[in-house]
Amino acid sequence: MSLLVVGLSHATASVATLERAVVSGDAQTKLLNDVYLASNVTSAMILSTCNRVEVYAEVDSFHGGVAAICELLARHSGLPLDQLTGSAYVHYQDRAAQHLLAVACGLESVVVGESQILGQVRQAVRLARQHGTLGRELSDLSRLALRAGKRAHAETGIDAAGQNLVTLGLGLATAAIGRDQGRDLPLLDGLRVLVVGAGAMSSLAVATAVRSGAASVHVANRTKSHAERLADKYGAKVIPLAELEAGVAASDLVITCTGATGHVVTAALVTAALSRRDAGRSDAGSGDRPLVLLDLAVPRDVEPGVAGLTGVKVIDMTVLAGASDLGDAASTALPADTEVTAVRRIVAQELGSFLRDDRAASVAPTVVALRAKAATVVEAELARLERRLGDLDQKVRDEIAQSMGRVADKLLHGPTVRVKELAGSPGADSYEAALRVLFELDPDTVQSIGRPDENMLAWPAEEDGE
Repeated sequence: MSLLVVGLSHATASVATLERAVVSGDAQTKLLNDVYLASNVTSAMILSTCNRVEVYAEVDSFHGGVAAICELLARHSGLPLDQLTGSAYVHYQDRAAQHLLAVACGLESVVVGESQILGQVRQAVRLARQHGTLGRELSDLSRLALRAGKRAHAETGIDAAGQNLVTLGLGLATAAIGRDQGRDLPLLDGLRVLVVGAGAMSSLAVATAVRSGAASVHVANRTKSHAERLADKYGAKVIPLAELEAGVAASDLVITCTGATGHVVTAALVTAALSRRDAGRSDAGSGDRPLVLLDLAVPRDVEPGVAGLTGVKVIDMTVLAGASDLGDAASTALPADTEVTAVRRIVAQELGSFLRDDRAASVAPTVVALRAKAATVVEAELARLERRLGDLDQKVRDEIAQSMGRVADKLLHGPTVRVKELAGSPGADSYEAALRVLFELDPDTVQSIGRPDENMLAWPAEEDGE
């Protein structure tokens, strides 16, 4: 089996493409099971966030695996296959393993070093385990990725500034309003903030807005009880989603992250809200401040046409993905090069550990077959000796058997230890092949040792207490 990842992210795909490709909830589970049942795939995991969707798999054919996964991604997203493949990236074997480690450490995120991705990887692993789609190698790699992510945050200062998509977006929003970014948090004092949505990202937005000194923070959500729970937690207030137009009109900054499949904030709604805002501008005390909409959702909550309205600034994933080119407004979101280097070192260490263990495991069937052949030779020689010498005293026979076994073990110790050591080096396959040739090992025997026992796989359910 070989590791494979096929994915799309903010680095390779437009927001328009990503918002069709990302999956969540039942759609993510359906894609996971379809990939697992695809030809050439024996293990699968789906990582889907607001800025990436990635399929990790163990496959028995590179080209067959890539073709099957791309076809399923295209079918589930509704994207033409050529458009999807034009935005996709493929990593294989060692590179695939390295990519997952880097993702878990936050090195591939829009905001380098953000910690939310580690929880999202953990959720992807949990979902795959729940549905029985995680094979041994992918399970080992995902466990290693989570460990690498924990090490990155515990052993380096990659996230010392506490930056994430919310703080990056708020930094750009305050710049659009005409304020400088604060040293640790955006400066929202005096601003009225509306958060649309009540999920994890919205919760982070509410918490950050309150800590940043916003004059008021309101929450609107389709499920009112969720909005109330979030608002109560941080001392915010709730407005009904049906009154969204009025809520937008009364706000300086609107943050959206709902997970809805359609646009929640339309051009018509914002146009009407602007009319209300202009009518009450003298009482609002907002002066000539623009209305800023920070859209953290993929698919987008804010209709693209809103960006063309006068007096409105829209900051969405397209803007956030290119924030590293926006100068001071985004500079506080970037960790120091020394911290990035330290995290890359952790990735290299964990990757090296994974590859050594994986390759040592790959030669294990050959080592077992070699020792099994040695044991067979010893038994044959003992039988021949008994035929020549007649009945041997059991004590004498046991002593001879132990001596012959020790000789065999000593002769095999060097080659078996060495081939395990060489398993992680270039040309490992040729060392293993040489061992099979030198000791005339039957390839079928070696392969049978590495396969699971089909009888065990067919264990009757009733005998397992089910």
